[in-house]
Amino acid sequence: MPDPSLARFRRAVSAACVELDSRREEVNDLNVFPVADGDTGDNMTMTLRAVLDELDGMDGLPIDEIGRDELVSAVARAALLGARGNSGVILSQIVRGAAEELASRPGELVDPVLVSAALARAADAAYASVRDPAEGTMLSAVAAMAHRVARELAHMETRRLEAGTSEAEQDELLADVLEHALDAGREAVERGPDQLAALREAGVVDAGAYGLTVIVAGVVAALRGDERPRLDHQTAPVPVRLLHLPQHESSDYRYCTNFVVSGVGLESRSFIPELERGGDCVLVVGDDRTLRVHLHTDEPDRATAVFERAGEVSRFDVADMREQVADRRARLDGADAGDQDGAETSQARCGVVAVVTGPGLVRLLEDLGALVVDGGASMNPSTYELLAGIHAVAAEEVVLLPNSPNVILAAERAAELSERPVEVVPTRSPQAGLSLLVGLDPHVSAEDNAAALRQGVPRVRTGGVARSARDDAQGRFGAGDALGYVDEGLVAYGDPVTTLKRVIEQLAEGSELVTCIEGEGAPANRVEVEALAPAGAELEYHPGGQPAWWWLLSAE
Repeated sequence: MPDPSLARFRRAVSAACVELDSRREEVNDLNVFPVADGDTGDNMTMTLRAVLDELDGMDGLPIDEIGRDELVSAVARAALLGARGNSGVILSQIVRGAAEELASRPGELVDPVLVSAALARAADAAYASVRDPAEGTMLSAVAAMAHRVARELAHMETRRLEAGTSEAEQDELLADVLEHALDAGREAVERGPDQLAALREAGVVDAGAYGLTVIVAGVVAALRGDERPRLDHQTAPVPVRLLHLPQHESSDYRYCTNFVVSGVGLESRSFIPELERGGDCVLVVGDDRTLRVHLHTDEPDRATAVFERAGEVSRFDVADMREQVADRRARLDGADAGDQDGAETSQARCGVVAVVTGPGLVRLLEDLGALVVDGGASMNPSTYELLAGIHAVAAEEVVLLPNSPNVILAAERAAELSERPVEVVPTRSPQAGLSLLVGLDPHVSAEDNAAALRQGVPRVRTGGVARSARDDAQGRFGAGDALGYVDEGLVAYGDPVTTLKRVIEQLAEGSELVTCIEGEGAPANRVEVEALAPAGAELEYHPGGQPAWWWLLSAE
């Protein structure tokens, strides 16, 4: 016989995902604790989506033909592997605890007694996942829900359901029970600022606690046939107050780091002390074969090294919290000024990360839709800076343009580590990346985009003019002279304008358009440069502000 409770579970998870996704940015904007990185809504949504994806793809079987034990194992693992950040990891444990209890009594209908036990086990699992629990957060909210339902059981006329109860009757009773839980959760959300100074000083409720009530409201809606319970919207603080947010415990660390460890005989607690020596907000949860690790740190590689002898590290994900905090402030500032209409932007299939330096170059690439990682004067960002850029792209998949031979190996390593699909197109200069980026299609996969861009690499000729840092050993030029390159080969040297002219002439052969990007301290102005274009070729000029190179050039 099919088990209708399993189909109900899938329906409830789906409705909760929809409800949370509809308020995801609202939850993000409330996020100030333990650090104001504005990603709680994203992290909780990703965790629930992982569960829903697992339910939809379980061996191709209809959900009502899968046993409870198999379902619980799959749900717990999906939540664990899909978890991100503090909120996502704690939510994964709430899901695991509740699912395990619901499956612990095969043959019984899901009734108020079982729901009460599931909430209690969920609360226990959530608290057990955190070494130093903070009241006023989602921990308090799930505990309040569990306590309320347990107390209400004594006053319920129907606590247990017998065989023969219709699905409609069961749905109605469960919705009533969960509405009591939701009331308790709402009250816990409102009490949060009284319990946690960070919330009180910022003028917000806890993002995770509020997100949890949104999830429960979605479940109630599923049980009632989309009749949503009332749940007031929560507003973020006025942006000027964000400038004075208290310095929370993780404000000194840069990277929110998440990964999975697979092995045998893993003991989660044994790794925590070493991780805390290099970071904070440490969470290590899972079982003896699979652990989900989360922490805030400046050295993600040190965190993974803790597990070198324990097992295999995978599903690596790094977010730059400094960038997240800045983005959150900018978003709220724009909303307060009336610059946003509140519409959600649908996620693209494919986005792009590009490495460049120089304010003008950054603007050029951002105008074409790239998320830019600043390579610095040496164009040498770390693997973890690239991973943080990959994490920040609002797309399912990513094309990564290193734009320097020095960055290609780090880019390939970041692609290997990233949980998100990433394709590296080995561009060797910023101007090459700029030329190719025009052809990226956000609606197709990263693999298809990368294939098309790689085909374009040989068609792009590049050049540049830079200042020589030293005298030539062969006596051809001295320190301070101009050096002109075409496709990384030295073709001219000496006077800057004369050298630039020769580079432009070589690039213009067989091309109708030459692009020139002016760097920091270029010794000729735009009018002088544009006058160097040979007959029959158009010169497109952009201020780039890049260090080291006076001019960067490209032609197709």
